[in-house]
Amino acid sequence: MIRSDKKLKDLSEIIKKGDKILIAEAIGLLREEKPFAGAIGLLTLYFNKTDDYNIKKAIGEFMNDLKDQSASSEIISEIRKQWKDDTISMLVSSCWQSGLDYSAYSIDLARVFLEGDYVTALECLTVIEESVNELSRGRKDEIIKIIEESPFSDAHNKTSLKQELISILGR
Repeated sequence: MIRSDKKLKDLSEIIKKGDKILIAEAIGLLREEKPFAGAIGLLTLYFNKTDDYNIKKAIGEFMNDLKDQSASSEIISEIRKQWKDDTISMLVSSCWQSGLDYSAYSIDLARVFLEGDYVTALECLTVIEESVNELSRGRKDEIIKIIEESPFSDAHNKTSLKQELISILGR
């Protein structure tokens, strides 16, 4: 990911203007270039605030198309924040749809699995399952322990998902 204060400032100005056509065009252009630091956070903030379906869809598609591994740390940084459920779900969905390696963040994803709604938990399960072969036995056992000992583990009717994730990690 490149550092570009000018690009971040320009994107911020476009978003502040609130012109949905210009915002959608700017997001489309972002998909064609190398991602720059701060863009993910700025777009996540806007996604969380807007009710515009087309803008949310464009942001989600941008996140799904990220192919620069360095973007994974910024995605996880956003996932750790207190956003609306649909924002967290979009971010986690982008983890598996982008094809980037999120195995280093498996504990973060397990916590989001426990604390999030059902849809977000399902997305987290998918990301963890896709990276399970990259996890050491010790890391898998640590995640299982977190899940089993969590007071959130049975929240949001996720008992079957919890059992499935433990089964995946037990292999």
